[in-house]
Amino acid sequence: MNWFYHYTFYIEKIGTRYFAVAGIFFLLFYVLFRKKVTYNKIQTKLPHTKDYVREIGYSLLTICIFAFVPLCILHIPAIAKTTTFYTNIHQYGWLYFFLAFPLMFLIHDTYFYWTHRLMHHKKLFKTFHLVHHKSTNPSPWAAYAFHPLEAVVEAGIFVVFLYTIPIHPLHLFIFFFLMIVYNVYGHLGYELYPKGFHKNSFGKWINTSVSHNQHHQYFMGNYGLYFTFWDRMMGTMRKDYDKRFEEITR
Repeated sequence: MNWFYHYTFYIEKIGTRYFAVAGIFFLLFYVLFRKKVTYNKIQTKLPHTKDYVREIGYSLLTICIFAFVPLCILHIPAIAKTTTFYTNIHQYGWLYFFLAFPLMFLIHDTYFYWTHRLMHHKKLFKTFHLVHHKSTNPSPWAAYAFHPLEAVVEAGIFVVFLYTIPIHPLHLFIFFFLMIVYNVYGHLGYELYPKGFHKNSFGKWINTSVSHNQHHQYFMGNYGLYFTFWDRMMGTMRKDYDKRFEEITR
């Protein structure tokens, strides 16, 4: 097997997603239309250039680590045959193919919430998670700005998927594209959802950029990724979240 070819292929694919999505959001909100959308800026000040450099630097390390995981799992036959990976959609049908996506988001949100809370433990925080929290006022580039050890933890969701539910290559391609889009939105520093979204029957359970920005700013509470139900269930939703969302979207 040509390890170098496959490794660079995954680096290119993951890196392209990151730079394309984060770059587009950064260009729109931090360059082209910055003055027009100032009213939706969650924290008034912009990050410094050194923050962007740090975020991109650690993100490059994360991309290299993320690329190593599928290389090992999908391209080592002895490991690949133990996974739930399949290539013929008709093996499980189109209904399962589409139903797998909400299941993947639920699994990932659960995995993220509990590993995230674990990395906030005082014995683990400085080693695993402090690098990410140096972005107290995050930008789109912070989406993958992890310490290498945290990057390994984040990459674990790939392993979880391939050992829990049947996974097709298109599942991985589509899911991880949507994941980086929502991840970048969470670190955007601007709120895109409309006024009142946080209290309607649907939006109450959806994590927002305001929610995750508060987590970066205050370090405590709002640990979820896509949803808020774990935070609400475990009492870790910040008490000032509703007020802050209303202020930003007023």
